[in-house]
Amino acid sequence: MAENSGIATPGQPRWIALSQLSSRTRPTSSSTTSPAPRFAVTFIALGALVSALAQSLFVPVLPLLPGILGTSATNVQWLVTSTVLVGAIAVPIAGRLGDLRGKRLMLLISLAAMAIGSLITALSSTIGWLIIGRGLQGLAGGTVPLGISLVTATVPRHRQASGIALVSGMLGVGGALGLPMAGVITQYADYHVLFWITFAAAVLAFAGILLRVPEAPINAKGRLDVPGASLLALTLLALLLPLSEAGVWGWSDPRTWGLLIVAVILAALFGRSQWRKANPLVDVRTLVRRPVLLTDLASILIGFSMFGSILGTSSYVQAPAATGYGFGSSVAVAGLTLLPSGLAMLVLAPVAGRMIDRWGARVTLIVGALVVAAGWLMRIWLISGLAWIVIGTTVVGIGVALCFAAFPALINASVPPEQNASANGLNALFRDLGISLVSALCGSILATLTISLGAAVIPSLAAYRWIFGICAIGALLAAAMANVIPKKNK
Repeated sequence: MAENSGIATPGQPRWIALSQLSSRTRPTSSSTTSPAPRFAVTFIALGALVSALAQSLFVPVLPLLPGILGTSATNVQWLVTSTVLVGAIAVPIAGRLGDLRGKRLMLLISLAAMAIGSLITALSSTIGWLIIGRGLQGLAGGTVPLGISLVTATVPRHRQASGIALVSGMLGVGGALGLPMAGVITQYADYHVLFWITFAAAVLAFAGILLRVPEAPINAKGRLDVPGASLLALTLLALLLPLSEAGVWGWSDPRTWGLLIVAVILAALFGRSQWRKANPLVDVRTLVRRPVLLTDLASILIGFSMFGSILGTSSYVQAPAATGYGFGSSVAVAGLTLLPSGLAMLVLAPVAGRMIDRWGARVTLIVGALVVAAGWLMRIWLISGLAWIVIGTTVVGIGVALCFAAFPALINASVPPEQNASANGLNALFRDLGISLVSALCGSILATLTISLGAAVIPSLAAYRWIFGICAIGALLAAAMANVIPKKNK
């Protein structure tokens, strides 16, 4: 009887006994408590951070790789596209499997994929192996929603809000810290160092979670909807591939708009099939509930605004001073302008948790989205010095930290426990969709609104102001959506 009681037998670590608690016990709060919540949250957050870093670390390296690898810029772009596509497909599947088979188990599998992918890329210098490694890194895309669900189930209630805020905030922290880290390393060392960093961090997070974090109770029943997962994978492929390749193909290319039309058709078929199933991959009835739907739509807009800051700041600061707005900075300096933003997100995670405990996630999301909008308005008008760029970017980061903390709290309050990981996975997927949208939009605007400097064609100040203005409008729309979320879901 001891093996299912949650009481350790002689010589048995307590975390093993806790992980063997009956999965038939439906918790009203956290029925499985980590023996060391602070360490548990730290290792889970590290896993989330390494996943976010893998998305942004490679951005400063991309322009250098065609010459280093002796390949085309189109082939090099697949080092980003492969990670985005695999990650988007992995997130909802990993979330559903987390509900069915164990959140900790799926988190460990995700981190193992990150470690293996990082090792392959760290040891490779050919485009084919680098793409394979980057694709494996994409399998770790579910670490953030899985980590959020694991914190919800294993950390004492009074520490959940700050723990969830820290794990969720790693999406923004990783993006903001990845560029300065990559910029400095690329300028002074070999780019393979970037992958050794993600390898070491993934191994450390894996070991910490394996040793210090218990498994959460498993409440969901049924099995993975394989046909539904296949249809969802095809839908996401048809949607994200043209968004990722729009800068290469062009928006008028039949491949671009043809795949987008196919994505709409497949999405309709997927929604219809999921509505009819008893144990769907995605519970569409839950997804269309007002608080869940509004939170997911706000996630698209805030993900859009967050990554717009990363993309817009780096190229803006590196533009020649002769443009009238740029500073002619190096890749390293351009990345360092984002460092205060990343540090602000990290520091504000516990503050966001306390705001959620005191005023609720709904109010926290409204405040965060308004702060994001204020930061973007600063970026439009205050351009006279590099310090203003840093301040504006940091304000955006502060707002993003509050929003990212609020999203999982709103989701957790609106879905049953057995759908926790799946719902958080879909919310993360919507954020990734916002990132893909802003990547495609930024590329198009920067390529369209240009000025000539000698033989060079450079994006104009108007191009950046359009991007900043669109991001500000998106943040204001997110605040408006949060305002109409029912107060009982605060």
